[in-house]
Amino acid sequence: MYKSKTCGELTARDVGKTVTLAGWVHRRRDHGGLIFIDLRDRFGLTQVVFNPQTAPDAHRVGSDVRNEYVIQVTGVVEKRPAGQENHALATGEIDVHVTAAQILNAARVPPFVINKNEDVDDALRLTYRYLDLRRERMLKNLTLRHRVVKFMRDWLDARGFIEIETPILTKSTPEGARDYLVPSRVHPGKFYALPQSPQQFKQLLMVAGYERYFQIARCMRDEDLRADRQPEFTQLDLEMAFVEQDDVLNLVEELFTALVKQVAPERTMQTPWRKFTYDEVLDKYGSDKPDLRFGMELTNVSDIAANSQFAVFKNALAAGGQVKGICVPGCADYSRRETDELIEIAKAKGAKGAVTMALRADGIHSPASKHLTPEEQNAYVERLGGQVGDLLLFVADQPKVVGDALGALRKELGARLKLADPNALAFAWVVDFPMFEWNAEEARWDAAHHPFTSPKPSDMHLLDTDPGAVRANSYDMVCNGYELASGSIRIHSRELQAKIFSLLNIDEERQRARFGHMLEAFEFGAPPHGGMAPGIDRFVAILASEDNIRDVIAFPKNQWAQDLMMHAPSDVDADQLQLLHLQIVHPESQAQYGLDKP
Repeated sequence: MYKSKTCGELTARDVGKTVTLAGWVHRRRDHGGLIFIDLRDRFGLTQVVFNPQTAPDAHRVGSDVRNEYVIQVTGVVEKRPAGQENHALATGEIDVHVTAAQILNAARVPPFVINKNEDVDDALRLTYRYLDLRRERMLKNLTLRHRVVKFMRDWLDARGFIEIETPILTKSTPEGARDYLVPSRVHPGKFYALPQSPQQFKQLLMVAGYERYFQIARCMRDEDLRADRQPEFTQLDLEMAFVEQDDVLNLVEELFTALVKQVAPERTMQTPWRKFTYDEVLDKYGSDKPDLRFGMELTNVSDIAANSQFAVFKNALAAGGQVKGICVPGCADYSRRETDELIEIAKAKGAKGAVTMALRADGIHSPASKHLTPEEQNAYVERLGGQVGDLLLFVADQPKVVGDALGALRKELGARLKLADPNALAFAWVVDFPMFEWNAEEARWDAAHHPFTSPKPSDMHLLDTDPGAVRANSYDMVCNGYELASGSIRIHSRELQAKIFSLLNIDEERQRARFGHMLEAFEFGAPPHGGMAPGIDRFVAILASEDNIRDVIAFPKNQWAQDLMMHAPSDVDADQLQLLHLQIVHPESQAQYGLDKP
């Protein structure tokens, strides 16, 4: 073996022992005689000392090495002199005085500093990801991810769940996002799809009688990317038979509460989790995934504005809209430029603007003051609980626009003012989502969740008369402004599933072609079942206080879905295309593959 100990385990109890270590040169200091090297492996750092008097051959090796060289050293563990201990390191009480050393591999100068957590351009980090992964920040994040996944596996196993892998090559059954397609060599002209989720397989496992299934599932979706989205991602996929909604919610809440206490005990968390209906959460926060670590709730003032002569409010209410506001603490002295920035945020969400009221010591200051009576202004201040020093923001429009605009302002101002406790995890459940969304462009209903979600039993009668009023038996888990999971109680009846497909404008022929296997399976004794799929990448990112899920994924893609290290996606040889019966028809590519010739 190249090492008898790791670089993170030696303590004062090992003084006097001869050990062999191997790792990377983290930092080198030459004191004009003695050479000190911090030797690093995955488990920590150990300071090793090269002395020309006691080990001249080893000292010559120490003189040649530089940062990131891979070396092996053998030496004696000695206690550091009093006052020279490094209490920030687990190994900070000792040194290893080297008696023999060798260079296992030299290293070029890295393109960025590895032994400090400095900001590095994202493209450079992704191009040299194997070097980025050496940095303490990334090691800490991936170790945290490992502990999260291990806890999930152990916890679910102890509660009767069985881990089952489902196929990566499967059938394309468009359900929302675009599929990644894989051409078949042995079936010319036909394609597999990479799974957007194991949705159908986990339901079929319930039909198969496994009752409690889970999987650390890899999922692929051909979507436009953002900070919390990657083309391939990982979720804890779980499904249970013979359950109702609260059975699923209670189990997942218990899992994540125990998980946080185990892997991130420094985090604070309110239990039991809060629960909102979809309508409630939009009314209070203007978002179905609000950050609950601070207040600043949306307040409806439409009843006050109903008697207003202010045209902005009056016209919005006459058109069936509403007026709502938020109270922003301590921002009454915002400049014109700052309030204009806030108004632009509202406009970006579809609002015509926003009305501001600054509550200063000398009175209320608002561009709308000349249109509002003092009594009306005071009524708004009282309704929103405004105090001297606060800034009130109002939006008047259709309910969705008002919610989107004020929700965006709440999120922006919460971040600017640092209102959210960075150590807190504010989990909540959102339930009673709409079953369908109206697609105006194609004049049809779309599934708000997915087509296998069951309606609320109490709303079943509305399927034929008012689909837009039907609530889904679905639920979301949210935390700190992010949706961490979606789930639902599934349909387990062929008749109901076929009816939902029909409402989604999927005719019988397409039902058979796309979902015939599911419909047939429901004829063989399918039990009631439900589940959900918490996102592991986003949850670990929140625990690690990272803004981008790339920083908790070993080998992610960039914002254009490119792997800068492997240079993927890439061209392939013409004979590979011919073997798959494919032809590149893009004009710029035809000549490259010789396909422009007859």
